[in-house]
Amino acid sequence: MIHFVVHDDGDSVGVVVVEGVSSGDELTGWIMDQDKDITFKATSDIPIGHKLAIKPMKKDDTVIKYGVDIGRVVADIGLGEHAHVHNIKTKRW
Repeated sequence: MIHFVVHDDGDSVGVVVVEGVSSGDELTGWIMDQDKDITFKATSDIPIGHKLAIKPMKKDDTVIKYGVDIGRVVADIGLGEHAHVHNIKTKRW
């Protein structure tokens, strides 16, 4: 079962595509461009449609989703953690 999708190996987040992801769940993600799977544990509850970190990110890192810069990390984000407005902000303002 695929729990999240990622565009490319260079992305730093994936998008959850199933309901009910809970902290501690073993997740499988599909990296579309390379047609390969990755697995790791969720470290947060993550709603469907939200982002999760597929690699650790430090404060001020750039977040890449679907190959595009979507913002700046404002609080460290660990592998498998919910990545959302509480730890990512736009660079536009």
